[in-house]
Amino acid sequence: MTSVLAIPSPSDGVWYIGSFPLRGYAVAIIAGIFLAIWIGDRRWRARGGDRGVVADVAVWAVPFGIIGGRLYHVISSPAAYFGSDGNPVDALRIWEGGLGIWGAVVLGGVGAWIGVRRRGIPLPPFGDAIAPGIAVAQAVGRWGNWLNQELFGKPTSLPWGLEIDLEHRPVEYLDVGPFHPTFLYESIWMLTVAGILVLVDRRWRLGHGRVFALYVALYALGRLPIELLRIDAANEILGVRVNVWVSIVVFAGAIAYLVVSARRAPGREAPDELLGTEQRRDAT
Repeated sequence: MTSVLAIPSPSDGVWYIGSFPLRGYAVAIIAGIFLAIWIGDRRWRARGGDRGVVADVAVWAVPFGIIGGRLYHVISSPAAYFGSDGNPVDALRIWEGGLGIWGAVVLGGVGAWIGVRRRGIPLPPFGDAIAPGIAVAQAVGRWGNWLNQELFGKPTSLPWGLEIDLEHRPVEYLDVGPFHPTFLYESIWMLTVAGILVLVDRRWRLGHGRVFALYVALYALGRLPIELLRIDAANEILGVRVNVWVSIVVFAGAIAYLVVSARRAPGREAPDELLGTEQRRDAT
């Protein structure tokens, strides 16, 4: 299959400044992180929090999130690193791609908890403030997959099919193409999610972690069809990719949290609840 209108892939995802390699995947991830911090800071201050808190917490959340994302990727796709043709050292090569969002959310959440605890700030409203920015960061970061020519979907005859060089294809797909640009599908979906979160939060003034829970639910919902399109190697349970099962479980958990939280703590936190320990001490 060929398509005149197919989306081209870059010939190289690495650019050199002198002898220094500037990797497109890393640029996409870093750009997404900076956008998430900027958006999160604006939303945190709009809720009554202090400037700079999001950046301070990010010092903890970002490294934890990257480690968690890598661990999840390696655990869910172990053959590439520990199989007969794998190399365990490659598990450390984060710049070559491979960050699992669920691992990033879990360990990133642990890092965020450490950061807000040090500032004396509750975690749920902080998560609500940063949720749309995280969605935008994912939308930007997915372009790193395009630069690396990885995590694409099944062959397609659609006009927006993605061209992939032969060396980046599984051996069973050497004679077909182009492929579904799953990176683009997820990028568009996450921008849509970010917009939905902002609009819903503005309309109903969600609090107590419900914006973050809605982000998790919407991401899991969109990830299901995208995951079913992908053809990269991954562990399976009952013939279904592990990420599909994880998305189903996480979606159910997020919806349950939304329902229970709305009943137990309706409304939004008061602005003074967002002040850190030192600010509350100064106020008294």
